[in-house]
Amino acid sequence: MDRYGGDAGLRHKIRRALEERHAQYIFRGTTMQMLRSHRVFLGRALLAAIALTLTSFVATPADAQVTAFKQAVAEAAAKDKGIAAFYQANKYESIWTGRSGKDRKRREALLNAVTNAADHGLPVSRYNPQQLQTLLKQARSPRDRGAVEVEMSRIFLQYSRDLQTGVLTPSKVDREIVRQVPLRDRVSYLTNFTKSSPKRFFQVLAPKAPEYARLMKTKLMMERQLAKGGWGQKVPQKSLKPGQTGNAVVILRNRLQVMGYLKRSSSQTYDAAMQSAMQQFQLSRGLNPDGIAGPGTMAEINRPIESHLQAIMVAMERERWMNRPRGKRHIWVNLTDFSATIIDNGKESFRSRSVIGKNQRDRRSPEFSDVMEFLVVNPTWNVPRSIATKEYLPLLKKNPNAVGHLRIVDSRGRTVSRSAANFGEYSAKTFPFSIKQPPSNSNALGLVKFMFPNRHNIYLHDTPAKNLFSREVRAYSHGCIRLHQPFEFAYALLAKQTSDPKGFFQSKLSTGTETQVNLNAPVPVHIVYRTAFVTANGTANYRRDIYGRDAKIFAALAKAGVQLRAVGG
Repeated sequence: MDRYGGDAGLRHKIRRALEERHAQYIFRGTTMQMLRSHRVFLGRALLAAIALTLTSFVATPADAQVTAFKQAVAEAAAKDKGIAAFYQANKYESIWTGRSGKDRKRREALLNAVTNAADHGLPVSRYNPQQLQTLLKQARSPRDRGAVEVEMSRIFLQYSRDLQTGVLTPSKVDREIVRQVPLRDRVSYLTNFTKSSPKRFFQVLAPKAPEYARLMKTKLMMERQLAKGGWGQKVPQKSLKPGQTGNAVVILRNRLQVMGYLKRSSSQTYDAAMQSAMQQFQLSRGLNPDGIAGPGTMAEINRPIESHLQAIMVAMERERWMNRPRGKRHIWVNLTDFSATIIDNGKESFRSRSVIGKNQRDRRSPEFSDVMEFLVVNPTWNVPRSIATKEYLPLLKKNPNAVGHLRIVDSRGRTVSRSAANFGEYSAKTFPFSIKQPPSNSNALGLVKFMFPNRHNIYLHDTPAKNLFSREVRAYSHGCIRLHQPFEFAYALLAKQTSDPKGFFQSKLSTGTETQVNLNAPVPVHIVYRTAFVTANGTANYRRDIYGRDAKIFAALAKAGVQLRAVGG
């Protein structure tokens, strides 16, 4: 008992309550001053909402903690418009750091997701799960929790967008990757997450295409093989062929066995089994399957496992860039595979070899998606201005009768008399004419072109240069995609709208007149660049990085924090 007849402990509690109330008044004044200084970030609506909260609260210790938490959330969120908008609508309630079971499940789901981000080839350092766990453990005060709350939302948004639509912006890596990434609204991530099962939400973020799951499975298998030493010793020989023996053949045998192309054997001879295994390997690399380990094949045989793993991880990033429906029927042009396919309900229904753009500036085929609307039978070739001025104008200056198979046309569509024109007075900028090639068997577009109008002036077409399709590397065009079997490609497309696609097409072709045939159902076209892809049966395929784009992408991924890893067990 003290001289006031009361308990000292009770008196201490009363003093503490008075101090807390005094602190709250100071807190309110300080907070309002702080909010005014953040007016640029928060906006009037947010200021009004917090001011209302602050002026209406009852001064109790519990309320003080709630208010301190909300103030901390408002301060931290002010730097990010998306996060600030979400918490304003959410009345600054916690979704991560509260004591409720919902908050706990969300925390656990996020920590688990970012901890295992490397499974998807994502930059774990970007999310720093260890630091996040430390922040959670050290958060003692309401203000600490408020700061951690916003940090978790920031990491959640970063991870969600990285997994769903990619770590990189394609065009910033290479200007010829002009793909439009289907970015989602950032606020919608947080809003939908709070209404969903946390674990399920993260499971459905990744691309739905079966190819993504196959790539991820292959990636994990290769990481385990990397931990075991990769593919083993490189073959110390520039070439080997059937019938040969010796140490180099044994090393080649062992390497084919580790890669999964050859069953275990003690043979020291390049025998029939090894030749068959070599053919399977060559097919998986887009090489001529002759069963001989020539210089090109040997270079692929000795390619390190790390290089394959990088290709897989880049392919996964590319899949994230295309995380949207591709169409029940769509056309898939893989530049590195020199192929064009028609896909119906997830299965390949037609395939043709293709020729793509040369590996030169302004001739490399770009990557993008569009919609094929029609085809033109017996097309006129309207020579692109870049070709007309850079290739044909210099010839015309030397000889007005050069390239006589082409028509020179003025702005009113009239054919220009070559003898009356003085081509020498024109430059690439002032050349006033168009150049056209009429329909014919020798037309540069062949006898049919497939149109998906786009600003890149890229389309699929026939070609009179049939000899190029027998070559292993087929990069020769000015950017458009030439087809080895254009008529059959047309039949496959028209089969959806006529009972006799071949007869219908040939009837248009026989006229010799340019004819447009519209597709009743336009078909999405995806021009892609995949140096790694996995077939439905699980076979991993690899192609050369002909334009060097994948090297750029992996370098950018590495800069963002993506790392190769070896996985034991």
